[in-house]
Amino acid sequence: MSKAPSDPTLEEACVARGMRMTDQRRVIARVIEESSDHPDVEELYRRASAIDPRISLSTVYRTVNLFEEAGLVTKHDFKDGRARFELIPDEHHDHLIDIRSGKVIEFRNEEIEAIQEVIAKRLGYRLVDHRLELYAVPLSDQAGSKENPDK
Repeated sequence: MSKAPSDPTLEEACVARGMRMTDQRRVIARVIEESSDHPDVEELYRRASAIDPRISLSTVYRTVNLFEEAGLVTKHDFKDGRARFELIPDEHHDHLIDIRSGKVIEFRNEEIEAIQEVIAKRLGYRLVDHRLELYAVPLSDQAGSKENPDK
């Protein structure tokens, strides 16, 4: 989900939190901000080191952990063995993950949001947060139809 033009950049948000911003952190912040595909650390490293060859993989790991601890990025585990990252979204959204290609599709569905509230209330709770990840194969994928014999 895109960020509004008036929102602070990731770099500005880091500075506002008192984080020291080295040139390498600035490059990594810009790469994360420009990503729309939930990259893992290795992919962030490839993109960042193409801009600044002095950036090491360990620098990327340390930087994304720092950004995550500061509450500026969120880590996802889409069951593919890789931690993936995105900026903390301005607006809540959920994810559908194509388990064949690894493609991640962001979506928001008001019916799902309402049902979650109802479920929490029925169980005696007030929902304060949630994360929904749907794992799927394309309808056109014949091999995928064998994974769920009920369909």
